[in-house]
Amino acid sequence: MKKIVFLLLISVFIGCKARKTNATSAESKTSVTKLALTEVSSIQKNRSYELGKRVLMTCNTSTFKPFTSEEATAEVIQKINKDKISITCQNILRKFGQFQDIKLKEVFRLEEEGITVFRYQCVYEKKYSIKELRVAVNAENKVTSITTKDWKDEFKP
Repeated sequence: MKKIVFLLLISVFIGCKARKTNATSAESKTSVTKLALTEVSSIQKNRSYELGKRVLMTCNTSTFKPFTSEEATAEVIQKINKDKISITCQNILRKFGQFQDIKLKEVFRLEEEGITVFRYQCVYEKKYSIKELRVAVNAENKVTSITTKDWKDEFKP
C-alpha cells in the first residue's frame, strides 16, 4: 500500500514539474521587438493614447464612455466597464490623487500575436511612485488589453 501511494506521489510530482517546464518554455518563445517611437503608426499611437487616457480620466470625472467595437475587441469591451473602473479609481485617487496625463515611453511588438504594446508612464497629482499604463493594439487598430501596474524599467510581456 505504501509503495502505491509513493508511486502516485512521484507521478504527480513529475507531471506537475513537466507542466511547469512547458509553460516556461512557451514564455521564452515569445518574440518581443522594441520599436523606436518614430517607427510606430501615428494612428496606433493616437488610438492607444486616447483610449488609455479615457480610462484614466474616468477617475477624475466619474463618467466612462464605453468602448465601441471599432475601438476595442469584444473581450476588452466586456471586461472594462464602469463598475470595475470605479473600484480601481477609488484606490488610485486615494493613493495618487488626480490623474493628469500619460507619457509614451516605449513601444514593443509581440511578433507571434501581432500586437503592439504601448508603455506609458502615468502622471498623477501625488508623486509617491510611478505607475505604468500598458495599451495593447492589434493589427486592426483595436485595443486588445489595457492594464496598469507599478513602473518597472524592464519590460516583461
